Amino acid sequence: MPQGRSTFNKRQKERARQEKQREKAERRSQRKQEQPEGSVDEMRELQEHAAAQAALFNIGSDEPSSAEPSPADDHKGIQR
Repeated sequence: MPQGRSTFNKRQKERARQEKQREKAERRSQRKQEQPEGSVDEMRELQEHAAAQAALFNIGSDEPSSAEPSPADDHKGIQR
């Protein structure tokens, strides 16, 4: 039984779709392989930034901060 033109077009379209999916999967796996190197640098940068922020706010120091009292301290002074 001879195949019609639409069947041929459908097959061509399906092959093109599968090829696009295959290429997309290859690009995705390639990005995943390259990602850990970049994420290590990113994590180091974030840690450095966090350390700088902690230093600005004296977090982790032995001296109590002279900042405002914590909300837990506020409820003690409330009169009822």
